[in-house]
Amino acid sequence: MVLVIIFLLCSIVSVSKGQRLRVTLEADRPFVRKQVLETVTLECCYGKSSGDYVAHNWIISKLIANSTHDLQRVNVTDLRFKDETPKDRSKVCHKLIIMALQPSDAGLYQCLLHNSKHSVKVLSHGTFLQVYKPMGKILNLSENVKNNILTAQGILLLLCVLLPGAKLLFKTKQIHVLEKKKAMREEENIYEGLRIEDFSSPYDQIQRAPAETNYEDVYIEGEACLEKP
Repeated sequence: MVLVIIFLLCSIVSVSKGQRLRVTLEADRPFVRKQVLETVTLECCYGKSSGDYVAHNWIISKLIANSTHDLQRVNVTDLRFKDETPKDRSKVCHKLIIMALQPSDAGLYQCLLHNSKHSVKVLSHGTFLQVYKPMGKILNLSENVKNNILTAQGILLLLCVLLPGAKLLFKTKQIHVLEKKKAMREEENIYEGLRIEDFSSPYDQIQRAPAETNYEDVYIEGEACLEKP
């Protein structure tokens, strides 16, 4: 009885081993980020240890609102999708080409490997595809227009610096002229009502006084003498 049980267990193990799909998965690119309307190429590579035919299907896993994954088969009949199946060899690389990417194409792409002789299926490691939209421009300006705007901004900035400085200098000059006029008026007020004679010096008075002398020159022919006072 014991021998029969051992024989049955060995038979079950051998059958389970025969149902296993013998493939060696290669490392996939873990992450790809592409812009909308671009083209991306995803690969699924593996090595076979037997001559059995291995079929594949591309599977996409999408994250939905309630934090669960929606697993579905990729519709390769869509014109935007192209599934390239290489020839049978020791190392196989299937390629999935997606053209004109849309935000709905984002998700985790994996290869589902299977064979009609084996009930066990194998999923590849997969590649997560992220599709993003570029930021739109509010104003689509050419380079010449941008350069003209920068030049105008520089001129305005220069004027904002020069005009206040010129205004300050003009105001300072006006204040200086007013102070000068005020000083002249103060001088006029100081000398107002005074006669010119009050400003004459003793030297000027001496020059203006009549010349008087106590001596008189007398000339006598033949003898010159001075009259005594």
